[in-house]
Amino acid sequence: MVLATENPRPRTPITLSHSGGFQIGGKTISSPFAPNQTLSCDHGYMEYFIPWRPRRTSIVLWHSSSTQVWQNRWDGGEGFKDLFLRRNYPVYLWDGPRVGRANWACEPTSYVPSYQDRGNFVAWKFGPRFKEWYPGVQFPTEDEAAWQQATSARYVEYDTKANVELQSQAAAVAADSGRAGSDIVYLTNSAGGLRAMMAVTKANGTNVKGIVTYESIGYVFPDTANVTAGDGGFGPFVVPLERFKKLAKVRAIQFVWGDNRPENDTYVAQSRVAARLINEYGGNAQVLKLAEDAGLKGSTHIPFADLDNREVAGLLDDLLEENGLDEYEEEDDWN
Repeated sequence: MVLATENPRPRTPITLSHSGGFQIGGKTISSPFAPNQTLSCDHGYMEYFIPWRPRRTSIVLWHSSSTQVWQNRWDGGEGFKDLFLRRNYPVYLWDGPRVGRANWACEPTSYVPSYQDRGNFVAWKFGPRFKEWYPGVQFPTEDEAAWQQATSARYVEYDTKANVELQSQAAAVAADSGRAGSDIVYLTNSAGGLRAMMAVTKANGTNVKGIVTYESIGYVFPDTANVTAGDGGFGPFVVPLERFKKLAKVRAIQFVWGDNRPENDTYVAQSRVAARLINEYGGNAQVLKLAEDAGLKGSTHIPFADLDNREVAGLLDDLLEENGLDEYEEEDDWN
């Protein structure tokens, strides 16, 4: 997707060693009417791109709406997928069970049009009301095609408690398998952040080295924190303390917020409590507000697709470097 608003410029080619994809997790069920007839279902799907000379850390892009948000900027410019391939990070695009390219479900599902274009506009922090843009928002506000691309790039979502458990379990299996590497950083958006946190609490190994959540909607807390678990798909989720402590073993966790998220926003408040609790058990979690803390103004709910996504990527560069997650593979490993 390249829209007319993009101004292409010469770039160094991205050189890959290889690319591909695989299904992982899930289960096989038998037909209740013919037990010898089976269905393999509820798996996740990974698409991967491995640079010619890769860094050790794998970047797993975990969406809430669709993989498209990681592939392009709002105006069609270069998205985080290519920005980090140019930095020589192996990049993985993750579709959790029942969404995108992993939509083969073990249970009946249904789709009912929800007419949510106007809702997307407000939820994604483009403005307070449909087509009333926030001043200085990092979106090509005069480009109707860009808006149409943004609101069209959606998968059917299942924001239920059961789905969080299903998707996080598949991700835990994927992380433990080592097929995405032994040094994984999850980059997540919106409802993906909750699922990534839950995946870490379920994983048996320690392959997940970092989590960066962009406007995470939903958080995980220990059963010692006097937090009441929610009934829906946005939490809060409460897990046994020993499972929660796995988050404190992750080398770096960062909860990132764009503009128009006041401190009394439910999820901003939850992110600060979650970070404090993770740190109490020896972790390294922080809350980063792009405007107040980093001077990046006009950020939307999906800041890695904003017009200033290179600056947002630069902040991620800093986090990776500060936590020793920017090292290259040994030469013998890639020759």
